[in-house]
This record gives sequence, C-alpha cells and structure tokens, in this order.
Amino acid sequence: MQVDVPRPKDWGGEGPSLSSAEMRAEVLKAQAIQTERYKTLPISWNSELSGAALRRYASLGREGTLMLHTILESLGLSMRAHDRIIKLARTIADLEGSVDIVSAHLAEAVQYRNLDRQIMTED
Repeated sequence: MQVDVPRPKDWGGEGPSLSSAEMRAEVLKAQAIQTERYKTLPISWNSELSGAALRRYASLGREGTLMLHTILESLGLSMRAHDRIIKLARTIADLEGSVDIVSAHLAEAVQYRNLDRQIMTED
C-alpha cells in the first residue's frame, strides 16, 4: 500500500515517528481488538466481514453513510469498493483504539482506495 501525503507548510523535517517495533505493537493491539470482537464468530479479521456482520461491526452512522455514498458517486466506485472501504475504515479505527468509525477514518480509507486505483491504472 502506498500513501500520498502532502508535506505540511510548517514541516521542519523533525517530528515523532513510530519505530518498526512501535508500529508492530500498534498492529498487534489492533489484532487483539479484532480477535476479541469476533471471538464468537467464524472470522478473525475485519477483512472477513460481510453482510450482517459488516453492518453490525463496521457501522458508519448517518453522517458516515452519507459521506461514503457521496464519495462513491463522485468517484464512480462500485459496491465492492464500498465494502472494502468500510472494512479498511474499521481497521484504521482499531489502530487508533476507536470503538466507532468516524469521518476521518472513512476519509483515510477512501484516500488509500483512490491511491490504489491510481497505481493500478499507471501500471
């Protein structure tokens, strides 16, 4: 996965960044959250969500749903992309330790999805 992030205007090249070990710890925490969440289901990860489980465990709320539908329309994305974006937003929320998926998680997931589309068309 590749992420295109613009440089902040006040960026001095210095700032806190996670080491590989710190990032691994964050990923393991997110995995533990998912393991606990899905312990009664025959799945282990957000990527395996579908149907009713997707709606239950990765609910966007009214604002998020409207935002995603607007984005889908403007970018011409499919329902398959819709579900993939929601699963990714759920994972981003887990990485931040957030119970709810908020618009920032959704926007980040859409950015990743759009970047993937750009890379695929360049190849």
